[in-house]
Amino acid sequence: MIKRLLALLLIGGLGGVFLLLWLDFTPPTELNEVARYYAEQSAPDLGTVNITTAIIVTYRGLDTLGEVTVLFLSAAVVGMVLVRGRRRTAATAEGLVSGGELLASGSRLLVPLILLLGVYIFVNGHLTPGGGFQGGAILASAVLLMLLADPTRRFSHRLITLVESSTGLSYVLLGVVGIVLAGGFLDTRILPLGEFGTLFSAGAIPLIYSLIGLKVGAEFASMLANLSETEAL
Repeated sequence: MIKRLLALLLIGGLGGVFLLLWLDFTPPTELNEVARYYAEQSAPDLGTVNITTAIIVTYRGLDTLGEVTVLFLSAAVVGMVLVRGRRRTAATAEGLVSGGELLASGSRLLVPLILLLGVYIFVNGHLTPGGGFQGGAILASAVLLMLLADPTRRFSHRLITLVESSTGLSYVLLGVVGIVLAGGFLDTRILPLGEFGTLFSAGAIPLIYSLIGLKVGAEFASMLANLSETEAL
C-alpha cells in the first residue's frame, strides 16, 4: 500500500512539473541562427535534397558515429550475454520446428525484395526520407523473416562480423579523408557534388549512408542470430 502511494505521489509530482512546463511553453515563431543556416545552406553547401540527411551525416556526423558505436556495443553485449546459452543438445535441435512449407516459400520470395528495399532506402537517403538506420533495419528484417520460416537456420558470424567491422572502419576512414581533402571530419565534399536531385549527387553522402546501412543491418542481424542460437530456458 505504501509503495503504491509513493508511486502515485511520484507520478503526480512529475505530472505537475510537466504541466507547468507546458503552460509556460511558448513555441518559437522563427528558426534560431543554427537552424536557419541548416535550412538555407544545406542544399548549396552539400547538394542534398533531404536536409535531415545533411544534418545527420555531415553537420553532426561525429554524433552519428557515436550512435553507430552505441549500437555496435549493444550488439556486442547481447552476443556476450547469450553466448553461454548456445550449448545445444541434439534433442533441443530436433525440438525446433520450422515455420512450414508455405512460410518457407514465402520467405524465399520476399527476402530478396526486402533486401532490395533496404538498399534502396539507404542509397536514396539524400533524396528522399530514409537513410542508413532505416535501411539497415529493413535489411535485418529479412534475417528475421528467414529465422521465422526456419528457426534452425544458422548464419555465418564470421561474415556478419566482417561486414560490420569493415563498414565501420570505412566510415571512420572517410571521415579522416574529409579532414585531409575537404573542410573537416566527415566533410562529404571529398567527392563532386554532382547534379542536384540526382542519385549521384551530394558528394560522399550516398556512400556514407550505404556504409551506415550495411553496418546497422549487420549489427541487428548479429543480435537476431545470437538470439536464435540461444537455448530457451
